Amino acid sequence: MIQTVQETGSTNADLAARLHRGEVVAEGDWLVAERQTAGRGRQGRTWFDGYGNFMGSTVVRLVAGDPPATSLALLCGLALHEVVAPLVPAPAVALLKWPNDVMIGQAKLAGILLERVGDSVIVGIGVNLAHAPKVAGRETIALSAFGPAPDRDHFARNLAIQFAQELERWRSFGIELLVRRWQAAAHAQGTALAVGEPGEVPIYGQFAGLTPDGALQLRLADGTTRFIHAGEVRLAEGS
Repeated sequence: MIQTVQETGSTNADLAARLHRGEVVAEGDWLVAERQTAGRGRQGRTWFDGYGNFMGSTVVRLVAGDPPATSLALLCGLALHEVVAPLVPAPAVALLKWPNDVMIGQAKLAGILLERVGDSVIVGIGVNLAHAPKVAGRETIALSAFGPAPDRDHFARNLAIQFAQELERWRSFGIELLVRRWQAAAHAQGTALAVGEPGEVPIYGQFAGLTPDGALQLRLADGTTRFIHAGEVRLAEGS
């Protein structure tokens, strides 16, 4: 079920409030907003809420036997990539950047925010369908750069279906298949990356694939490999 509201503060916050109240939020249901007034990204950043873009959240109910919850970050990125990639005409191409950013060239197309509430993970996804925000120091892009913006409701249905399929694969086959498919959708090995939170001195290296558990492998200039389990990753100059 996809529930659409005209305006809300944050679809993630709305689902979190329902869970805290003990309400049942069924896995597979989505809450989609026409407009968000307090949308959030990673590190508490404001998420742009341009009308015509996709802004929605869903819930994953963690159960015994599930793969590690941390691998959901890769799953979310892959699900979104599978929906977006056919909408990007050649020679442009949509690629994944660890753990779940969808990029077109150097420009960011979408953002994903995962938040844990008890035994549930709230997945918030924002996609620039019609409008790309202006973000200092970052390139952004919308799918409207390639033609008419995709219909938001049609996009939401396709994403809900793809997300459910990826969850089924995740639970049936574990993260080995997920990691292989994620790497096939990512930028090439050897791509220059910078890793570090805002205000930190970044670590520079080259993308060297993922570990079996989904961590980023960063090959440093001295030939050693750093394993990144958390942090902000950017495409570095020359990538």
